[in-house]
Order: sequence, then C-alpha cells, then structure tokens
Amino acid sequence: MNQTDYAQLDRDDPLAHKRDDFQLPPDIIYFDGNSLGALPKRVAEVVNKTTATQWGGDLIKSWNQHNWVSLPTSVGAKIAQLIGARADEVICCDSISVNLFKVICAAMSAVGSHDRRIILSTRDNFPTDLYMVQGVEAFLGQQRCELKLVDESELIDAIDDQTVAVLATEVNFRTGRRLDLAKLAEVAHSFNALVIADLAHSAGVMPIQLNQWQIDYAVGCTYKYLNAGPGAPAFVYVNQRHHAALKQPLQGWFGHSRPFDFNPDYQGAAGIQRMLVGTPPVISMQAVNAALDCFDGVSLEQVRAKSLQLTHAFQHGLACHDWASEFELISPPQAQHRGSQLSYAHPHAYQICQALIDRGVIADFRAPNYIRFGFAPLYNQFREIQVALEQLADIMESQSYLDPRWQQRLAVT
Repeated sequence: MNQTDYAQLDRDDPLAHKRDDFQLPPDIIYFDGNSLGALPKRVAEVVNKTTATQWGGDLIKSWNQHNWVSLPTSVGAKIAQLIGARADEVICCDSISVNLFKVICAAMSAVGSHDRRIILSTRDNFPTDLYMVQGVEAFLGQQRCELKLVDESELIDAIDDQTVAVLATEVNFRTGRRLDLAKLAEVAHSFNALVIADLAHSAGVMPIQLNQWQIDYAVGCTYKYLNAGPGAPAFVYVNQRHHAALKQPLQGWFGHSRPFDFNPDYQGAAGIQRMLVGTPPVISMQAVNAALDCFDGVSLEQVRAKSLQLTHAFQHGLACHDWASEFELISPPQAQHRGSQLSYAHPHAYQICQALIDRGVIADFRAPNYIRFGFAPLYNQFREIQVALEQLADIMESQSYLDPRWQQRLAVT
C-alpha cells in the first residue's frame, strides 16, 4: 500500500477528529492501546479539578456536593452503554481480578448444586483469570470448585452437566482471536451452566451485546481501550435475572443496603450495588468518568470498521516486504475473527520490539516470543502504519535488533 493510499484512508476516516481528544507526543507512534490507552485531554482537566477544587476546596463535603458517592453507579451506567447492558447491570469498582473473584463465587452460589464443581476455561486465557479460579479452588477445596482447562477450539464441546460456569475472554490477549460469546452462552445454558466473560481486550473497541447474547456475568478493565489511566478501576456486569439471588463473599460496607447506618450485621444492597466492597477511589473514578466522554457521539460500529481497516492495512503492508516470512502471524488472518490487534511470533520478538520503541514506534512483547501491535481507532492514523513499517523494515534489513542494548529484558515487557 503506497503513501497516497494511506493518506486517502486518513482523509476518509469519520473518526479522524477524535484524535484531537487525546494528548499524544508528536514524535511517538503508539500501537499499544491494548495495554494502556493514551491520555484523553479531558481526563487531565477533570482530575486536576477533582483534586484542586473539589478535594482541595470542598473537602469531605464533596461526597455529597459533587456526588462522589454515586460515581460507581453513574460511571457503570456509562460503561453499560458500550457493552450492550442495562444501566443497573454494571458498576465500576475494584480491579478486574477482584471482580472476577466476586463473579466466580456468585456463579457458584447461583448454580448451588454440589454435583457441579467445574469452572471451565482455556489454557491460553489471561493468567490472572486462571489464578483467581485457582484461588477459589484452594480456598474451598476441589470437591466444591475445580478449574478445568482446554484448548480454545475445544471449549464449547467441553461443556457438560458438571460445569458451573465457563470463564472466557472475548479477545485473547496473546493472539487477538475473538470468541463467539453468543454461541458459547447458548451451549452453556443448554447444560444449565453460566458464562463469565472477560471483556478486557474488547470493551471500547468493538460492539458488545451482553444482554442480547444472554451473558450471565462479565468483567472488564478501563485502562486499555477505554483510556482511563494506569490501574484505573474495573467494571463488573451481572445480568438482571441474577440480581434477586446475587451473593458474593466480599461483603464490604459500600455493598450494604444502608452503609451509613453502620449496622454491625451485613444486609446486602439490592442488585448490582451488592458488588461494591470498600470506599470508591474517587480520583481514579473521575478519570474513568471523563475518559468515557471520548465515546460521546461515537458509533462502536464505526470504531470496529476502522479497527478492521487498520489491522488489514498493517497486515497487507508488512506482507509486501521480503523479510515478512520471518514473522509468523498468530492472530486469525481473517479480520472478523480477531480483535483490534495483530500478533506475530519471531525468535527475536523482544529485541525487535525494543528497537522499534527506540525509534518512536511503541508496540509490546508477550512471552515467549510474540510482538503485538494494538490499534486504537479513536486516535491511531493510517499514516502511522506507513511510518511504523518503514522503521520496522530498516530494523530488519540492518539487523539492528541484534544491538546488545536490546538483549536485556526490562521488568515490564
């Protein structure tokens, strides 16, 4: 694809104006939005106002005066619009790992049968998802909870009448492969099993219809394609049909029906509020709240369409080079079967990634030998693909990735 084609794609891009919402260094090409989204300008403004004016000026009055106390609910309602859920089915709180613990336990409580103990997942699921199940398994014992792992291609066929829930990530963090959550839920429900979906690599970058797909529970983070900042609070979804009997073991005071009565006995709040635990982190919650404004007036169908164009343009552009055969595409070759990333295996993936970063093209590495390029349609441009591929070509042709500087791995890859 030549320069004119890239330029034309940028001119035709209906989301081109959204780039102005973000603070992006002029000399950096950022293809790592699937790990940490770029900073929206509005987030910096709102966080500054929250600290300087609200906290600094109004102090504790801000809980009522600026409605801090309702942030988990109001932010959750904003997220619900992006994932095909009702406003009262989503709440913003805690980390994705903590929320996973809650929904795993909630699913086990909802099924209720001791004859069912299997939490089914895939071997290549994101490790923290598996660690949380292993933690529940160790706490309760295998007679109550047992993690069963299968290959992704075997997941649907592995569901049976001993399955409590299927824990599945919609877009695989390594390969970018997209699961059919609707089909998964249909089969799981035929065995009276539940579905827990991890939306970490799909929320904000593709249309999601949790209600339409009949998903039971879902979790997701806000610091990737939702651009809310490092370590920003996650979200949790519980389908309304499970609200009446909803139970989760982290019974904190904000999940109480009347937290400021300070009753020593726990009485859970109604519905999704029961998923709350402790005091919400107001400053980072305000960052999430502000970041979500970037999606105002944006169609997720448009976002998805641009995502498909970006991955296709990169894939096509890379394939034009003589050295392209050194890179093994581990993402699905068909764009509709993947999320908004392309992952390649290469024996020197880490070193190539570091050499790119040194030249101002930020991608990331995942063990054992994968380099990932994540595309964020709200701010990535097509011309950036051209420049990135030019830099990659020079690195490969000169073999500059063999420089001793790139042989030592950093703590965060």
